[in-house]
Amino acid sequence: MGCPFVELDALFWKPNWVPEEKTVFRQKVSEALQGDTWTVGGNYSIARDIVWQRSDTLVWLDYPFALVIGRLFRRTIKRVITQEELWSGNRETWWNSFVSKDNLFLFAFKTHFRRRRELPLQLQERAYQHLTTFRFTMPGDAERWLSELAR
Repeated sequence: MGCPFVELDALFWKPNWVPEEKTVFRQKVSEALQGDTWTVGGNYSIARDIVWQRSDTLVWLDYPFALVIGRLFRRTIKRVITQEELWSGNRETWWNSFVSKDNLFLFAFKTHFRRRRELPLQLQERAYQHLTTFRFTMPGDAERWLSELAR
């Protein structure tokens, strides 16, 4: 996109998968979005108001649950095997990815359908009427949109 990329996970996760304290995380997000142009990756409800109020465009990748889980599974297996370093030195393990009570798959199941219900309602709020929103339900749609932007 030709502008700084802010990855919310990198601001949220401290070493050993310890989450950042809420007020500190919000401050980090606020500081990261000081410039005129940036792109944010992530969707943390505790900082959504900061991100959305400072944004002009929102891209919602609202893909089918089966696609999300399939991609999550492939990405997680790869990261566990390669021990790819993520944020603050964290790495995914078999335990934290598949077995722990906070595993990614349980999180995806708990949040996917709820977000599908809640986000359209939140986007109708007066504070977010300024947003131009693109809601893509299939990867090809998002890829075509990005191709158009590149032109």
